[in-house]
Amino acid sequence: MRVQALATAAALALTAAACSEPTSTPAAAEKAAPALTGRAAVYAAGEKDAEAFVRALYARVSEPRDTPAPAEATITPGRDPLYSRTMNALIGVDDREAKRTNSAPYLDHDPICACQDIDGFALKTVTMTPDGPRAATAEVVFTNHGEDRRRTLKLLKEGPMWRIADIIDDKGKSLHDDLMAIAEKAPG
Repeated sequence: MRVQALATAAALALTAAACSEPTSTPAAAEKAAPALTGRAAVYAAGEKDAEAFVRALYARVSEPRDTPAPAEATITPGRDPLYSRTMNALIGVDDREAKRTNSAPYLDHDPICACQDIDGFALKTVTMTPDGPRAATAEVVFTNHGEDRRRTLKLLKEGPMWRIADIIDDKGKSLHDDLMAIAEKAPG
């Protein structure tokens, strides 16, 4: 009798399993989701860790862009989620001062690559140094237009995401300091 009950239970379990909907595995779900690109990839990486954020920034630079992405077209100077609150404030002052004086803003290029266009762009190395639990420095070497370039990115974690607090060029010139000088001269 007990053997017959076990056999009946096993048969019912097999029948239920055969009739139930197949479940997708996490790997199948990952394969089905489209790969993030552009700013979406940078934002997602910025919530992971500082190095992932930096690598995504430079991957975005190397993406072909014939026309601005719709998400980027809506970002105004001084309100870019890639930059820290302080850098955004300084970028905003630079933009307002340029409009006030009817001149080009100091920041008229992509400071991440110090470029307005790309040709043969390739990220070569990223060396990370933690500066505390919510700060890090990234030493970056990349090639653009056949020339090796270096940038030092000072990063801060504000909220859930890593952001750029400063960009220092290969001559030691700080974008933060240059923008701060503009802000200090601006009328109050």
